[in-house]
Amino acid sequence: MKKIIERISRFFHDVLTEMKSVTWPTKADIQEGTVVVIVISGIVAIFLSLVDFGFSKLVNLVF
Repeated sequence: MKKIIERISRFFHDVLTEMKSVTWPTKADIQEGTVVVIVISGIVAIFLSLVDFGFSKLVNLVF
């Protein structure tokens, strides 16, 4: 039982040590990443809408 408690204690100590060495993004980095994701999502949505519209017109012409 003592060995398990030591292992758990060591685990949390290692977690704290690793968390201190993490480089966290700044607020500006997060905002920039969010803008990029929103813009790319919009572009992909428009592209897929155009492709869907084109395929629906093509299917209507064939059938």
